[in-house]
Amino acid sequence: MRVLNIVTNHDSQFFRTQVDRLRDRGVEADVLAVPGHNEANSVHGDGDRTRSVTDYLRFLPGVLQRSFGQYDLLHANYGLTAPAAVAQPNLPTVLSLWGSDLMGSAGWFVRPFAARVDEVVVMSDRMAAELDRDCHVVPHGVDLSLFQPEPQQRARDRLGWAHDPTIVLFPYPPSRDVKNYPRAERIVAATRDRVDGEVDLRIPSGVPHSEMPTYMNAADALLVTSKREGSPNTVKEALACNCPVVSTPVGDVPERLDGVRLSAVGGTDEELVEGLVAALEAGANSNGREAVRDLGLDATAERLHGVYERVLDGQS
Repeated sequence: MRVLNIVTNHDSQFFRTQVDRLRDRGVEADVLAVPGHNEANSVHGDGDRTRSVTDYLRFLPGVLQRSFGQYDLLHANYGLTAPAAVAQPNLPTVLSLWGSDLMGSAGWFVRPFAARVDEVVVMSDRMAAELDRDCHVVPHGVDLSLFQPEPQQRARDRLGWAHDPTIVLFPYPPSRDVKNYPRAERIVAATRDRVDGEVDLRIPSGVPHSEMPTYMNAADALLVTSKREGSPNTVKEALACNCPVVSTPVGDVPERLDGVRLSAVGGTDEELVEGLVAALEAGANSNGREAVRDLGLDATAERLHGVYERVLDGQS
């Protein structure tokens, strides 16, 4: 099976990992990215915030040319690649929607194209409910061999962090408006008034993905205040490390945190503060790894490979 992947942000860690795992399953995968500069975070980047209409027009001829190659299908990753996928006349098409493309301001533009591809993959049931068609819910997988629990003291020693303060981790660049860093500051400030001792809010900005498990194990909780998400990998990665997570009810986070100790979903500031206070006062690990044990990279690659086979079976 040979697949042409088209994508906006080819530096996204979960996209690169997805392609690698599919290659391990015997899928020959080539990648064609939209030209131009993308400022989306390369680790958990889920969008395209800086490319212009001109960049997408420059992208189209390359997709058309490649569609005449020796490929079995085209996999369009992120909704803004859907027009190019639909425009090419030769290959059956799978469209993966990552979250902000469907749930954000571009959703009105993406939906009509999602109706015209062979199969659609979304990250959560909430995203599937936004489309008037059948979808495959296949969240991005987690590298369970990389994201594993370890003693907090050992992780803090490796980072050079003191053992005394309570540390809340905010896992996104503060400049990304959709992640709502000012709200995170507000929640932590209110939490300080409720718990004993020092509470620090820390941001692992520019940290290589391979080092994030250390930060998650060194922290006392992960705080997510996003306005929109699909199936945020940072939440699943924290769960794999048994780090408590407190989050707004975005994407599939409520489903992921269901039954996870010392983790909470809150729509209001008061609910987020209550959840964070409870997690910090307990001073213990969650049982989050149990909640993501079926979301390993191999398992999710197998499910996506099954979508490919469904498309090709329909062409025969």
